[in-house]
Amino acid sequence: MAIKHIGRIKGNKRKVIVAYRVVPGEPENCLVVQTENLDASEHDALIKAVESSAGQEAYEFGEAMARTQLPDGRNMLAGFHTTGKIRKWPTNEIEMTPDTRSSIMLDELNKMLAEQKGVGVEDLALQGSDRERAAKDVKEEQNTIVEDLASVQTIESPTDSVISDEDLAAQYRSQADAMYKEAKRLREQAEELVPTKRKTTAKKKESA
Repeated sequence: MAIKHIGRIKGNKRKVIVAYRVVPGEPENCLVVQTENLDASEHDALIKAVESSAGQEAYEFGEAMARTQLPDGRNMLAGFHTTGKIRKWPTNEIEMTPDTRSSIMLDELNKMLAEQKGVGVEDLALQGSDRERAAKDVKEEQNTIVEDLASVQTIESPTDSVISDEDLAAQYRSQADAMYKEAKRLREQAEELVPTKRKTTAKKKESA
């Protein structure tokens, strides 16, 4: 049975779940979750969501992610976004694998879908009210997730189509930096809402 939204990176065959086939304003890019970067509970929750009827019926899987909770209670779309687990990737580097016997490059699939609809590839991206609908179960401050994801740096595949340890380490450092900045932003927002109450401790007097 064919399953939508599942693919792999062309160069190294690492499995990905395609959250958005087309990035708004960037028809040559998509947004994916690389499954090997997830812990066991996140991975199982993601695969369960993909295989669910809601996941398979969704125009873009990101819509289903916005209505799904991770085991720890976080919203899946928001949680993966804030921890850097949703990454931008060129569509000509992603192979869609609906089953074990067939595959098609995502850029070619997007062209086929656009031709069937009589529109350009850029018009396949979620627009306006569609983005609001995709995030309807996400808290108000997270309603710009799709727009934020569009600004994620594109991953550039090495010329030999094989990711080296150095390239992988650089990606991990980039993810760590993004997570640090997001954590700092959230702390600042928390301080604005409820400032931390600091305990005052009397300084010990130095003995003469």
